[in-house]
Amino acid sequence: MINKRKRKRDPYTEVYALGQHICMSPHKARRIIDQIRGRSYEETLMILELMPYRACYPLFKLIYSAAANASHNMGFNEVNLIISKAEVNEGTTVKKLKPQARGRGYLIKRSTCHITIILKNISLYEEYEEYNICSKNRGWIKKMKSTDTTFHDMYSK
Repeated sequence: MINKRKRKRDPYTEVYALGQHICMSPHKARRIIDQIRGRSYEETLMILELMPYRACYPLFKLIYSAAANASHNMGFNEVNLIISKAEVNEGTTVKKLKPQARGRGYLIKRSTCHITIILKNISLYEEYEEYNICSKNRGWIKKMKSTDTTFHDMYSK
């Protein structure tokens, strides 16, 4: 048996929102989740508003709630948020009996799903990428993103 370890979330950069027992098929929700995974928060909201599917509205509310959690609880700016993880799990199935002719009953199955959205703050990662510490020349090296030139300190030759 293979031992699977769950990846621990970083509590300082990640915020999540969980929607349970949403009345839609997990397959239909996954079709939309695959479109928005890895995108920025603002781009995701625009995509969800313009998509013609019924499953977009609960996802829109859930992503909006996750961003509200990020700004209120953690103090993150909504511009720096990306959707790092989005998953859809199968929920319970509601079963109803519809009466048919001759005393029979027809079973109606309403599937539900659980949706988890994890937003990540990328502003901290951009600050680390901007300044890299290099010990080769005994000095600090600042690498600019727009130009790939390197500026050395007083220790450079």
